[in-house]
Formats: sequence, C-alpha cells, structure tokens
Amino acid sequence: MALTRTLPFHDSGQLDAASPASSGLLTEVCQGLSKQQKELPSRLLYDELGSALFEAITLLPEYGLTRADERLLRTHAEAVIGQLPGPLLVTELGSGTGKKTRPILEALQRRQPVRYFPIDISTSALRRCRQELEEVTAAGPQRIHIVGLETDYLNGLREVARQRHAEERLLVLFLGSTIGNFDRPAALAFLRELRGALRQGDALLLGADLEKPEALLLSAYDDALGVTAAFNLNVLGHANRVLGANFDLSAFRHQARYDRRQRRIEMHVLSLREQGVTIAKNGFSCHLRRGETIWTEASHKFNPEELNAWARHSGFLPRRQWVDQEWPFAENLWLAD
Repeated sequence: MALTRTLPFHDSGQLDAASPASSGLLTEVCQGLSKQQKELPSRLLYDELGSALFEAITLLPEYGLTRADERLLRTHAEAVIGQLPGPLLVTELGSGTGKKTRPILEALQRRQPVRYFPIDISTSALRRCRQELEEVTAAGPQRIHIVGLETDYLNGLREVARQRHAEERLLVLFLGSTIGNFDRPAALAFLRELRGALRQGDALLLGADLEKPEALLLSAYDDALGVTAAFNLNVLGHANRVLGANFDLSAFRHQARYDRRQRRIEMHVLSLREQGVTIAKNGFSCHLRRGETIWTEASHKFNPEELNAWARHSGFLPRRQWVDQEWPFAENLWLAD
C-alpha cells in the first residue's frame, strides 16, 4: 500500500491554537490516527518548544542542511538579485524567523527600497521575523518595509500578488528544502499552483536538499545527542497540550527511516507497548500495537537534473542553480515562463 502525505504548508515557528490555520487541526489529527499507517501533521512539531529544539538541531554536526542553505544564500545573494532587473517585491513561504533570508534582503536593499512579505501560519514566527530583520532595516542604505501574512502558502502568495505595484516583479523565496516535505506528485502540483499565482518574468528561489549516502542522512535525522528524538516526540506533547490528548511520551521512541524507492527520510514515533490514546476535545480514541508507528514527517531528497526538469514541468525556466559542496544542497532560481 502506497503511503502519501500531502502537506499544504510547513512552519518553522509555533502553531498558535487560536489562529485560523489551526481550526482544522483536530479533524486532521483524528483522520491521520485512523489510517492504516497512522500519522500526525508535521506542523504539530513546531510549538515553542519544538521550534527551540529545531534551532538546536541546525547547530548539530550531523545536520548540515541549514548551514548549507545559509552558505549558499550568503555567497550568492548578489548573483540572485543580479539575475532579476527592475523593482522587486519579495515574499517568502514559511518564513520562520527570517534569519536565512537576510542576505537576499541586504543585497536588494543596496539597489532599492524593499517590500518584504513573510508568509507563515504562526503569529510568533512572524513576530520573531520582524525582530530578526529590524537590524537590517535600521542599518541599510534603503528602507525595508515588512508586512507579515498569517496564512497558508498559496493564499498568502495570492494576497501578495494583489498588493504588488504594476512595475514590480515578484521574487518568491521557498527555502530550507521545505519542498521535500511534500510527496513528489503533491510537490509538482503545488509548484504548478504557485506558478499560476505569478506573472511571466516573476521568479522563484527554491532550496532543495540533494541525495546523499543513506548513513549520512540517517545520522542527520537521528543524532547522537538525541535532540532530533526530543524534537520528534514533542509532536505528541504538543498534541497533548493543544488537543487534550493523553499520549504517554515514555511509551514511544523516535525512529528515522530511509525509503530508497521514494528517496526520502521518514520520521516516526514507535509505540513501545500496546496502548490506547484518547483526545479529550472530541472523545476520539485509537489503539496502537507494540511496534506500530505514527508517521510525523517526510523529507524527500533530489538530484540537480530532476529539479531542472521540475521547473519546466511546472511552468518555469531554470535560470541558475548553485550547489553546496560541503553538504550537497541546491538553490534554484527559476523564472515564470
């Protein structure tokens, strides 16, 4: 039986239980726990604790993805902006704190006043994004105007497109290999929808993690210090806090798997015993067998040629591709055809 996870958005900040984006969470969780392969939405990974744990993961020697992403952006920000003449409006899907975006904004700031629209489902992430970029706003030669949008990716992008000035080209940032959290068919469908919100000549800067030896990937998602394990198990703690579930975290163990056919890392939480779980908000219950897992996140890996083909299949022209040599990772600049 094929496993599919269609993730409409991924957030690197806190899920705010009262936000509009969380209104369907209870239904999503109950549906996921009712499947043959039980699953929980990956956005549950990112409450305040989960976000702090993820920041710690990015510092681990085993996890080179974030550092590679940041190296490429620092090294090639000027080249990215140089490929896109004329006034630019910048938006970012799943901005998180905005830290990795800073080199792009600084490069553009040397050319023009900047309008930057971070899109995230988390109020706290958008607040931290503004704080992170205040220094750039104050110190740079041109003003940076930041307008945060608390919504999902495509609705946010359409709103940004409505607010563009007639002469502006849109630069969409989709960094950190978030595209890898989608199954491949869902990723292509998403990219086509994204292209549909753009005009010819607009641009997408897409970060994507590349294929690596299996042992290297497994260590990146199951580090020696156990930080990733704590991050993954927090999905259960977060469900307890926001939904009134009764997951016993001591009865689960983190598990990272590599699926060679799908070329993806999967994170699961494995049940260490027979147990029942209930959710107080609606009385939902489910049973887990010893050794049964709940799937929490997928991270697909790519090759450079595949990404160029994806650009053409989704209505873009691949313009430039920069690959980090220390930790194979690609920044891909595509133009809307």
